This record gives sequence, structure tokens and C-alpha cells, in this order.
Amino acid sequence: MANNWYMLTVVGEDRAGIVAGGTKALFEGGGNLGEASMMRLGGSFTIMLMVQLEGSGEELRRLVEPVARELSLHFHVDTIAGRLHRYLEPDVSVTVYGADRAGIVARVTGELARAGLHILELESDVAGSRDQPIYIMYIEGYAGRGMEALRAVLPAIEREGIEIALEPLETMVG
Repeated sequence: MANNWYMLTVVGEDRAGIVAGGTKALFEGGGNLGEASMMRLGGSFTIMLMVQLEGSGEELRRLVEPVARELSLHFHVDTIAGRLHRYLEPDVSVTVYGADRAGIVARVTGELARAGLHILELESDVAGSRDQPIYIMYIEGYAGRGMEALRAVLPAIEREGIEIALEPLETMVG
């Protein structure tokens, strides 16, 4: 049987033991872990994890199902190409602040995409108070058309009362 790659997505109420239980089941079942993103969002915990397994997606589901049932987790398995070590290095960070309102993410990311930004990672949070919430977004990306193309779209974003800052990132190699 071939070694196949899968993307395992897990979501559930945040609690201790999710990562430990899930990774133990994968290890004991012969899974090899690749890249991962795991974090708390609101009161939930979410995992996106590349898993290499000699076997089918159904076999991976059977490994994860007991842990998911025990911890009341929802999960999904997709077949993917492994492609480890083949990715763009981020060369720009974008920080956004604005009054929390519907459409802020779509508006900002739309303008940046039209200027050539390839988003590699995006994190956001809501700060401030219930009466005056402030949306905060941090993006790392690759400026496909350069920093000047990104800077050119900032005025359109800022006219909407959104503060946005771009900073070049230096990638350390070695």
C-alpha cells in the first residue's frame, strides 16, 4: 500500500487533551504528521493537520473516531498531495484595526488580493468593548507584485475608517 496524505480537520469545544488524544491515536495507528495549525477560536479548538498514512481515508477516520466521540469533536478527512517544503515564504506583514462591522475582512483582503497579495496566514480577534468593538487582523503574505502595489491600495481601505499598516518581512535562512 502507498503512503497517502490527508488533511484532517477537527473542531470542538476547547478542553485539555484534544491534541494529546488525537496525536496519540494517529501515532499508534501508524500515522506520520506533517504541517499543522492548531488554535483556540472563541470557545472552540480547531486543528488542521497533514497526516501521512499507509492506508485509506476510511482507515484514518477509524483511527480518529474514538477520540472524536470521547471528546465530542467533529472531524473531516480530505485526500491531499503532501507537498512538504514547497511553499512561499512570507515577505510582508499587514496589521489592520477598525470598528468591528460586517465585511471588513472581505473589503481588506479583496483590495490586497487585487494588488497581488497571496495570503499565507491570517489571524483576527475582536477587542474593545461590547459597545465599541474593534476588529484586529494580522496577515502574513507574499507580495506577488511588490510592496508598492500593496501601498497603492491603502488609501481606498483607509477612507473607510480602517487603519492598515504594511511591514516588509526579512526571512532568516540558515
